[in-house]
Amino acid sequence: MNTLLPIETRNAVLLNMAILLERERQAIIAINKKDLDAYKGEDISMFDRLKVDDFKVDEMIKAVTHLASQNDPVGVERFSFKHDNGMQVYNKTASFGSVLIIYESRPDVTVEAAGIAFKSGNKILLKGGKESLQSNLKIVDLWHEALKNYNASTAWIEYLQFNRAETQAFLEKPTQKVDLIVPRGGERLIAFVKEHANCPVIISGRGNNFVYVHKEANLDIALDMIMNGKSKISACNAVDKILIDANLANKNEFIEALILKLKAANIQVLGDADIAKKHSVHAIESDEIWYEEFLDYKILIGEINSNQDCIAMINKYSGGHSSVIVTANNQEAKLFMENVDTAAVYHNASTRFTDGGQLGLGGELAISTDKLHQRGPIGLQHLVTNKWYIHGNGQTR
Repeated sequence: MNTLLPIETRNAVLLNMAILLERERQAIIAINKKDLDAYKGEDISMFDRLKVDDFKVDEMIKAVTHLASQNDPVGVERFSFKHDNGMQVYNKTASFGSVLIIYESRPDVTVEAAGIAFKSGNKILLKGGKESLQSNLKIVDLWHEALKNYNASTAWIEYLQFNRAETQAFLEKPTQKVDLIVPRGGERLIAFVKEHANCPVIISGRGNNFVYVHKEANLDIALDMIMNGKSKISACNAVDKILIDANLANKNEFIEALILKLKAANIQVLGDADIAKKHSVHAIESDEIWYEEFLDYKILIGEINSNQDCIAMINKYSGGHSSVIVTANNQEAKLFMENVDTAAVYHNASTRFTDGGQLGLGGELAISTDKLHQRGPIGLQHLVTNKWYIHGNGQTR
């Protein structure tokens, strides 16, 4: 078992990692190009997540620098109690111990997620996808260099070069201690991990996010929310479904304007029976598509009769990630936000803000659609468990 590293060492390693990422910037981008050239799949969202450019390296550097500036999440007192018998009782945050992160295509996870887990006092096991192997190995080499520079064991961050069968075997019968697993990827990866894991799993779930254009919506804001929500199709916080209030004034003109904008951005527009009939877009063949996360240049528009109907529809079909109401009516917004069962609910703001950095956490390990132990973006302060500390002088019960 690794003894918890002092916070000074953890911070020094993170700051050194920022220096090494800058020093190796061009080498990382060049190695990543080999991964990009080798990728033969047709998943455009995966290709987008795989790519490392100067902006992505800047984001990696920002992530570790910001992490180093944050307070230690370990040992924070959450509760204290003085027993009648004189015992002093404390409850404090504690590291999980060993965290396995299984992820697809995103080399920045090798920096940001590993950095959050490391700062939280955990040993990190990384299992990236084969499509980003060379990029990941290069970044792990930098982690090891930073650890050695401060006399910390390289065992704190370990990369597992496992194929699917080896990964399954490890999940079912780990050859080393694993306290928590975080899968970062599509629904198939998450289902695979849930099926085979023998320890707690934080579900970083699917998106399939909805925007509801209420009858009292500002239509300029509605257009902005939808177009911004579809600005990065590979993100789990992208918008896939639009519900338009049947009682919206100028409804048909708004829908026509929206369809024109979407088509100009090369986004395929689908419609429910009412929308397809009136606006010359492809009609959906089955309601099952309302469950689907697209991760593609595709969007579905439907009509809805009321806020209550909208809430019921989102709660039935969404991935539990993010949802938006566009309205000038604060009471209707309150009703929507209190009753829609998603990790993040928005009033007149874009789903694209469901991100640890954007919501003030400085970065995220994942975005959980589970309700235990943390929902939505999981930041540094959430990647801890807790422990009871009891001080006595011989008390017995």
